[in-house]
Amino acid sequence: MVGFSLHSLPASTVLLTYLLSYPTLAASQSYVLDTSYSGATFFNGWNFWSSSDPTHGFVQYLSQSDAQAASLIHQSPGFPAYMGVDHTTTLNSSSQGRKSVRIESQKSWTHGLFIVDVAHMPDSTCGVWPAFWMYGPNWPNSGEIDMIEGINRNTFNQMSLHTAPNCSMQAGTQSGSVNSLQCDGTQNDGEGCNVASNNGYSYGTGFNAKGGGVYATEWTSSYIKTWFFANGSVPSDITTGSPVPSGWGTPQTAYIGGSTCDIDSHFMNQNLVFDMTFCGDWAGNAWSGDSTCSALADTCVDYVAASPSAFSETYWSINSVKVYQLLTSASSSTSTTTRKFLISY
Repeated sequence: MVGFSLHSLPASTVLLTYLLSYPTLAASQSYVLDTSYSGATFFNGWNFWSSSDPTHGFVQYLSQSDAQAASLIHQSPGFPAYMGVDHTTTLNSSSQGRKSVRIESQKSWTHGLFIVDVAHMPDSTCGVWPAFWMYGPNWPNSGEIDMIEGINRNTFNQMSLHTAPNCSMQAGTQSGSVNSLQCDGTQNDGEGCNVASNNGYSYGTGFNAKGGGVYATEWTSSYIKTWFFANGSVPSDITTGSPVPSGWGTPQTAYIGGSTCDIDSHFMNQNLVFDMTFCGDWAGNAWSGDSTCSALADTCVDYVAASPSAFSETYWSINSVKVYQLLTSASSSTSTTTRKFLISY
């Protein structure tokens, strides 16, 4: 109002000035525990795969009751869960394969933070192909995320993604070595995109010599990242159950989505898997290229069938698997504003 003055107001008019205080809301996110598998109840919530191996391995997967009877699994309060293979029976190379275990979570997830605390994994032995991974229905249309995987005498972990066509990731800041960012599982024999760890304790014999460790994979609409922490270097927020990935430093691998791969249309409804197979599409096909392994037998299957004692260290010993989901909460603060009113009477 131009030329406004209190002196120009009628005597019956006063100007009231007062402060208004009101709350404002700000959203914050943190990870909260969704599902946990450990101790005496570790195998609750898992299905045992007893069909043939989709990767054509020299393996016979057992049902839970058969695996229990064969002492290939056991769990006790306060101890890691054990999953192993038959390492006493000499086989014919034309048989179904060496007895082993493959389990899949009954629950599936889209997005989350997946943390596995491993005391022992199958060691670096010719013929073995163990993995901890997840995948969705109608492979590869719902995607696959491989968190721990290797073959034969590998000592460095490989972390891979497999998808339907039209998914090429971008590389974020990571410590691992990028082998491929083309994730299409229908090309290049299903190799997908993969990153190799540069940590000699990340897989197999080196991992076990260090006393185990923790793998953590964070899957969002924007990225899929995996961290590895060897025994003795696990962040305290993981051990206390309040994980904060932003404080963990550089991940082993960081796949970034975007215009060349929409993560949410390629990854969904995935179940967790532990398995131990032999030979097959990867370890078997790589046999002739490994001079140490190929010197043991003409084929991978021949060696695995005839050498049961070689697989006494082919087992998983799992302290826990924990899945966390983001919880969005609102925090309030107080804002103050000034209001002025003219009142006539």
